[in-house]
Amino acid sequence: MPQNDRLKRYADAGASFTQITRKRAEAIVKDLVKAGEVQREQAQERVDELVERSRKNTEALVGMIRKETAAQLGVLGIATKQDIARLEAKIAKLGSGSSARSTAKSAGAKTAAARKVPAKKAAAAKKA
Repeated sequence: MPQNDRLKRYADAGASFTQITRKRAEAIVKDLVKAGEVQREQAQERVDELVERSRKNTEALVGMIRKETAAQLGVLGIATKQDIARLEAKIAKLGSGSSARSTAKSAGAKTAAARKVPAKKAAAAKKA
């Protein structure tokens, strides 16, 4: 089954089980009490169970969607926030070490350049 179809299936299946409001749970249980399937004394307990089950199903669905999204990003080769943060830290670490070296190199290059300039001028003056 293609990955996109699986993600859509998870979302569609979860939508029917998630985000039940307490008011909706109370209405469902009230109907069950009228039908004789739930005793009145158990009504509040059943409402709480429905709301809790809804919350757990929502968490499970979100977890599946996150897992599937991460898998899809991996397949596509798209960098995650964690990948980018890791690379930024590596660049910062390399940047702090290389800035001291580049400063030393540029200072040495300036000194060498300063020595060469007078030598060239002296050679030019001898020719004239």
